[in-house]
Amino acid sequence: MPYARVRADRSTHYGHRRRLTGANVADARQAMYRQVAADLRHAITDGAYGSGGRLPAESALAEAYGVSRGTIRQALSVLRADGLVTSRRGTRRVVLGTARVPTFRESLSFTRWARSIGEEPGGRVVDIARVPADEVEREQLRLEAGDHVYRVLRVRTLSAVPVMVERTVYPERVGEIVAACDPAAVSHTVPMEERGVVITDAHHTIDVTGADEDDSRLLGCRVGDALLRERRRSTDPAGSPVEWAEDRYLPGTIAFAVHNSAAASSLSRRPAL
Repeated sequence: MPYARVRADRSTHYGHRRRLTGANVADARQAMYRQVAADLRHAITDGAYGSGGRLPAESALAEAYGVSRGTIRQALSVLRADGLVTSRRGTRRVVLGTARVPTFRESLSFTRWARSIGEEPGGRVVDIARVPADEVEREQLRLEAGDHVYRVLRVRTLSAVPVMVERTVYPERVGEIVAACDPAAVSHTVPMEERGVVITDAHHTIDVTGADEDDSRLLGCRVGDALLRERRRSTDPAGSPVEWAEDRYLPGTIAFAVHNSAAASSLSRRPAL
């Protein structure tokens, strides 16, 4: 069965995670259902069950992963929110074969995306500073020498479990809005929109990077561990840059999907930086 191979991988992964979070059993359990959901999502998108096929019963999945049926149900609820499986309980879930496509607003907002999949988002600003823009920041945000930016370091959570570290640089006019927010505010996007800062276009670059000391401290991983990285430059209707961001996710917490065709494609490849 497809999940038998995944189970072996899971035991290695969680051996490391338990050492890191053994003092907090609740956090480990919450992280486990997301890992199960990620494993099943990979199997589904790889075609292991086929469109219209059925997943194993909840009891079989629970035994295969060594977790409770409650954990399996939580994982299946995530897949249901993604549009990957049917919502009927008491029977084997049917694979629908196509993932739910996030809206543009959800793709830019961690809070909106988390709520769209039934998770409770959280956030905490670790550091915020108004500083002169460096060369890269001036290029990405189209600033002049001597202009200032706001640099924000923020940890994001799903159901109170840290899963991602945000590093966002804002031009001064936008950074002033963010700086006025409560450090524990769940969303920065909403107050920005309320002040007339609306994002209508974004360019995303996705790759893998090693965790640094901030990542290790905030996410509970080791320095050098692989993290999924999304770099993003967002602009407003006039084409003016609103943010230059770098988000780093723990493995197994999120997957990005790209659709392209012969008629139109937004997918490009380039050497890693």
